[in-house]
Amino acid sequence: MYLVPTGSGRFDLYSEPPDEVAPGGPPHERDGFWRRLARRLHERWQEVAHAARGTDESAGRLARARDWMVRRIAESIAEQRTLWSLHGVTSAAFVYPSDLSDAAAVAVRARVLAHARRHHGWWLLLNLVVAAVTAVLALLPGPNLIGYYFALRAIGHYFSWRAARHALDRTSWRATAEPALTELGRLAHLPRAERTERVALIAAGLHLPRLAAWFDRAAVPTL
Repeated sequence: MYLVPTGSGRFDLYSEPPDEVAPGGPPHERDGFWRRLARRLHERWQEVAHAARGTDESAGRLARARDWMVRRIAESIAEQRTLWSLHGVTSAAFVYPSDLSDAAAVAVRARVLAHARRHHGWWLLLNLVVAAVTAVLALLPGPNLIGYYFALRAIGHYFSWRAARHALDRTSWRATAEPALTELGRLAHLPRAERTERVALIAAGLHLPRLAAWFDRAAVPTL
């Protein structure tokens, strides 16, 4: 788990768990309701998201807008995998910028996780309410994209909230300082065009192929 500086004194946790892992984890005969529901929705959503990536340019405006929305939702869901990967983990490697002391890095990590627990807890409640309201749309023909969206959001926030709580209370961390993360923090203040090449090199050096794209979305300024 990497503690990445994203500019203006902000930090985010980052990792690259496998794409194919659903938030409920691998199938198990003793899976509970939440895991089974998460897996079914995840599989259905994967089908919808895959179809949205192959949008035909000749499609109408509504179809293109729908597919754009689906792709944005898929990106949002993917970003929560960092927290999902922490659930059930009893020991984890923690890599932080070398310009922070170990105590400061631990404090920042605790602050980020506490914020995530609070943030996802509130959004879980809100999305549960909206998912219940939009459930009536399932009566209409065609895939209920709005219903899928809020149901997946609710489940995603549930697993993120649970994982953040677990990481705060039960995970043992092995800390390591990393100079490349310090440099990444300095690059956050540069316009995207000026930092792109160096960020890509840092991502390659850390063996994190998706880090550059994530950093461009998270760092400020992004122009």
